[in-house]
Amino acid sequence: MAFSSSSSSTTTPLTTVDHGGAIGISAVHPDIIQTHILTRLDGPSLASAACASSHLHELSTEEKLWWDICASTWPSINHPRVRHVISSFPAGHRSFFSDSFPAIHHSSPPKDTDRPFLPSELISAVDVHYENELIFSKVQETRTETETAGWFLCTPFRVELIDQKESVRTQIRQVGEEKAWLKQLEENLKLSWIVIDPTRKRAVNVSSGRPVSVQRHWFTGDIQLRYATIMAGEKSDFVQCAVVVTCGGKVGGEIQLREVSMLLEDMERKHVKGRESLVILKAAMESGKRKKERRGEGKERFEAYLEMMKVRSERKQRRERAVDMAFILTGITIFVAFCSYLCFR
Repeated sequence: MAFSSSSSSTTTPLTTVDHGGAIGISAVHPDIIQTHILTRLDGPSLASAACASSHLHELSTEEKLWWDICASTWPSINHPRVRHVISSFPAGHRSFFSDSFPAIHHSSPPKDTDRPFLPSELISAVDVHYENELIFSKVQETRTETETAGWFLCTPFRVELIDQKESVRTQIRQVGEEKAWLKQLEENLKLSWIVIDPTRKRAVNVSSGRPVSVQRHWFTGDIQLRYATIMAGEKSDFVQCAVVVTCGGKVGGEIQLREVSMLLEDMERKHVKGRESLVILKAAMESGKRKKERRGEGKERFEAYLEMMKVRSERKQRRERAVDMAFILTGITIFVAFCSYLCFR
């Protein structure tokens, strides 16, 4: 990056001047760069600027810059508990941003599955936006090492942010034709769910950002949106980390959030238990690949996962039918043999 100069003198000492009279970026006062240039960049652009030169690297690693970017991207991290945890990360908010953006694309098979290597606590920082306006933000802590740890490890893993008897009012109104309305929700209701391990100072965004499916429940009439990320499992080939948002309300009226929850399901649609969930989430934090996806890629990957589940289910059914037929034939054979024995006795 270079700035043109119309005179041979300047109030700032020049450290880089080429033969054409251009002034290098290091000639610009650091306060100007940090206040008027770097503050206008988003996270990926600021990270790229840090790689341009040692001078820009020094200026781009300022904690205040990364705090502003993280706080504007994920308002939930303004929570005192989360701020304290992030301050202990190796590079503060810069490390947190690197872990949380972009969301996880896929993870490697889990390792270190013994209990001492698993997180003793998880913090969920969740933000929901509609048409770029924040409508829901919450932080929830989940203890995995307590006097009831045995119960946690052996039961299905699930994090609920809204009590069953409660709901959260929004400014969203259901208007227009049903199909178009659901499409509008799919395009505009974005969600971020960041899971933080405060002990190991790692984090991962497990949400697909946009919904991979939107449908109205046939019985209650509520709208259910699913944000899913496919991860490597411990016992199953893959698992689905699903964030479910349930919206209720009458046509033309205000939409309310009735459920915001996160759980893991295997390829047989069984809920993954606590211990295995910790193993999978730990692997996602430490070895998961982060990748900025093109629009619609997350939905395509989810649909491919559903197709894998379908093929797997059909294969299982064929095996079960073959086993059932073998038992039937065996039973018939034994019956015929027994009848023959009685006839010739």
